[in-house]
This record gives sequence, C-alpha cells and structure tokens, in this order.
Amino acid sequence: MTDNQLEFHLPALPVSGDTPLIPARMVNEFVYCPRLAYLMWTQGEWAETGDTVECNRVHARVDRPSAPLPAPEALETGEALASEKVVSRSLTLSSTTLGVIAKLDIAEADDGIVTPVDYKRGKRPHVAQGVYEPERIQICLQALLLEEHGYRVEDGAIYYAEGRERVRITLDDGLRTAARTAVSELRLTVSQSRIPPPLKDSPKCPRCALVTVCLPDDVRSLSGSPLALRTIAVPPDEALPLIVQSQHARIGKEGETLKITDEEKGEAQVRFIDISDVALYGNVSITTPALAALLDREIPVTFHSHSGWFRGVAHGIGHRNVEIRTAQYRLSFDEAACLRFAKELVAAKITNQRTILRRNWRGPPEERQAALDRLGAARKSADGVATLTQLLGVEGDAAAVYFRAFAGLLKSPEDKQGAGELAPFRFEARNRRRPTDPINAMLSLAYAMLTRHLTIALASVGLDPYRGFYHAPRYGRPALALDLMEPFRAIIADSVVLSAVNTGEVGQNDFVVAVTGTALTQAGRRRFVEAFERRLSQETTHPVFGYQVSMRRMLLVQTRLLSRFLLGELPTYPHYLPR
Repeated sequence: MTDNQLEFHLPALPVSGDTPLIPARMVNEFVYCPRLAYLMWTQGEWAETGDTVECNRVHARVDRPSAPLPAPEALETGEALASEKVVSRSLTLSSTTLGVIAKLDIAEADDGIVTPVDYKRGKRPHVAQGVYEPERIQICLQALLLEEHGYRVEDGAIYYAEGRERVRITLDDGLRTAARTAVSELRLTVSQSRIPPPLKDSPKCPRCALVTVCLPDDVRSLSGSPLALRTIAVPPDEALPLIVQSQHARIGKEGETLKITDEEKGEAQVRFIDISDVALYGNVSITTPALAALLDREIPVTFHSHSGWFRGVAHGIGHRNVEIRTAQYRLSFDEAACLRFAKELVAAKITNQRTILRRNWRGPPEERQAALDRLGAARKSADGVATLTQLLGVEGDAAAVYFRAFAGLLKSPEDKQGAGELAPFRFEARNRRRPTDPINAMLSLAYAMLTRHLTIALASVGLDPYRGFYHAPRYGRPALALDLMEPFRAIIADSVVLSAVNTGEVGQNDFVVAVTGTALTQAGRRRFVEAFERRLSQETTHPVFGYQVSMRRMLLVQTRLLSRFLLGELPTYPHYLPR
C-alpha cells in the first residue's frame, strides 16, 4: 500500500431550479479557507470586526452604482465612443453556466476591451504573483462572467486603497482552470453538507472574523490534536448587557444611542455598539424607533416581571443557520442520544454542586464529607440509569442532598459581618414558585437571569432555545437553555447568592414578605443584579482548554461547542467542570 493516491475531481452538478448561484467573493473565501466559506455561505455566520468595517469604508464609493456598461456590440463597433474610457461601478453579473454571481467594483471599458477592477483595503502584498491566490481567483471569475456576457477581456486588476496601488492580473489558462475548479469544489462541499475541518495551526486564524465561531484550536484539541491551544477565540467583552430596572423608566432612540429617561436618576445615553443585549424589568417602556433600531442590529431585548421572571425575548430576523437547527431537531427526536446527553448533563451538574460545597463549606467537617460522598454516589448512579425517569430521580435525590447542605455554606448568626451585624438569613429547603424566604427568592431570580443569558446565547449561534434534550418541551419554555443551564446553576447562580449574603451586599431589609411570597425590593434587586453581572464578568481558566475567559464569554463558548457537537465535529459535548 502507498499513501500517494491519485485525486479524481468530479465536476459539480449544473445549476438548475432554485439552486443559488455562488458569489465570487465566497469562492475567494473558499480558496483562503474552505471552512470559513462553509460557515459563511452554508451556515450564514458573520461577525463584524475592525477589518470588515474598514473594508466597507473602502468600498463605500464604488458601491454606488453608476451608468451601466454599454453592450458588447456597442463597444466593438465604436458606438460607445471607444476612444474614451467608460467606467461602470457596482456592476452585478451572473451566469448559470459558471454557477457564479458577482458584483464588480469597477468595470473599465477602453478601446473595446473591458477590465474588471476589485478594490481591497491595505497595501499590495509582496508575493511573486503580485497578489494572493484568493484575490486572483476572484478577479478571474469576474473576468469569466464578463466574457460569458460577450465582452472581450484581456486582464484584470486589483486596487489597494491604503497603498493607492493598482496591480495587474494576467488571466492565463492556469488561473482560469483554477477558478473553475474552485467553484466546482465549493459547490460539491456545500452539496455534501460536510463542514471542512479547521486549519491546522494556521496564522490565518487569529485575525479571522469568524474565529470565535469556528473554534479551530478548540475543535482540534477535543479531536485529539497534540498542538497547544492559542488564546484566539476569547476576545474581551466589549459589548455588555444594558439592564433597566427603574420603574416608569422610558427608553428612546437618539442618533446612534439609546436614551434612558428615569424620574429618579435623570437621563443617560448608551451607544448601540456598547450593548450586547437589553433587559427590561417590570414597568419599563421602550419606543418603537428604539426597539426597531435594536432589532436591526440583532441586539435582543428581554422582558421580565418586576420580580425577575423571564417573560420572553424580542430579536431581529434571527440566525440563518438552518443546518445547525436541523441537527438539533434530529438529535432531539433520538431518545437514546437524548438519554446519553442528559446523563452527562446531570453528572456535570452534580460534579459542580460538589465543587461549590467543597469550596464554601462553613459547617462541621463530618457533615461536609457525608454530603460530598452522597453526591459522589449520585453522580455515579447517573451513569448507570436506563431511562429518563430514573435519571430524574437521581437528579432529584442529588438536589435534595445539595440543598439540605446549602445552609452550611451561609454565615451563621454567630459570624460577625463587617459592621458588626449578624447574618440574618436562614435556609431549610428549596422551593420554587412563590419563594417563602429570601434565599429562595434570590435563587429563583438568579436562575431566571441565567436562563435569559443562555437563551440569548443559544439563539445567537443559531440554535432553538425551546427544543431541548433533557427538559420536556412545553409552550414558552426554553428547554435547551434549561438543559445547558444545569451545570452552571451552582457555579454561577448559587455562588452569586452565597457571595451576596456572606459579604453583606444584600441584607434582610432588602426583602418584602407577603402572602404571595418573598421578593427583593427595588434597591435590593438592583444590587443583586449588579452582583450577578459582576460574576459573569469575572475571568476564569477554562478547565479543558486552559485559556482565561470571562464567565459571560464562557456561556457563549459552551453554546458554540454544543453546535460543533451537534454538527458531528466533536465526539461528545465538553461540559464546564471547574476544579
């Protein structure tokens, strides 16, 4: 046997029916990185970066359409004043024979010959062929489209805006063959619905706009690659949530900002580019122009009751990645696969509950060890269940052990706080609807806030938050968000409650007790929400990959990894299990 095998390239099927034409720009991306083109073209992924904004600025002038290019016959016969150069901007051409569509930045007609010119940001690269191969392929496809429409083309050109330099592209037979082959390979890749693997330790990845979607090093690491991870998929949280809790506050639009008018705090303005999502609590109003501007920018708006219950979310047209939702639905109807996923989910939840007990225990050591042992046994039992009903029983038993021990994580009345006050909180058992005590009220609010964050994160990567694998689907219930939340309940929500109580940030006077249950006051809720958001901003070391990432970014990384798992790129879904 030999490793040297001949390659036999099959041509793509001809374009017919409603098969979409492939943009020449996407063929450029495919030559540059096949995975990037697949993510953009098939899965509808896109992320704005400084480079893409600069590119849009460079194209602003040539994107304004001008007079159309004269007909080929007019150029050949001289009817179009062939002695003068004719320039047509933003010219769109397509061909079912090539299966390609392209918008030419500029098409110059001079002496009967048409030259396509493509604008690029930056300076001309110092390479042997004058420009990089993907750009040569793109300009060649534009030339082929012009020829398909009857024009005579001898060469092409690329103009680099920063260096103000124009580079001529020779359209030889080798380049023409390479362009047609690239189109054929991209169409075959798309038709097979198989995403190409990530590049291996490539210098292209760090500056790629979709590196946080692709997760090249993360995927390769979980697939057994020995290469060290690069911290390229964890950018800082430049945009943060805007949370409005003041009752009777009004949100309007003013230019490129949201204007918040509050009777108590006056007016404030927040730029759209600084907002990741908007959360409205209680009686907060938002104008139609403000809501429309947020939806246009794909900034979700979540609505909550006065006490924090998650009511729903408004967002734009949503993610266009049909492929990932198809994979999600397919797995959700596979009972065996759902059970495997749910078993790992519950085991991860119990593991993190043990971690919180181990880190924060304040009671007698023997009680701590007994609780840890019982949770360890429950975790092992989760691996051996045969039905979802049995798994629910194991999870319920573990939750009972955990919350019986939860009081041992709180400061006792004998523990003095900073100003000499006594810790006022007691906790006996977990109750959900109509919380009967302050601890349960904070736990319910924290879980509702965590559900909000995960619902937004799942929708942002193209998943359906309402179709899960463990929690049963019900009307209006974000089942997948609740699934993914299980391992994070203790690590994020419970830890915020413990911190708020044990540091005295929230006190007994911050609660109102009524027949309908216990709830935080407006001032208490504001401080608790601030504590929750601070927790999400805290950085931690990812237990699998070893890089530093905020908990807020961690939620998004985990949803991305879930999408990679559902699409078959990862053998299992890697849960977040801090030590």
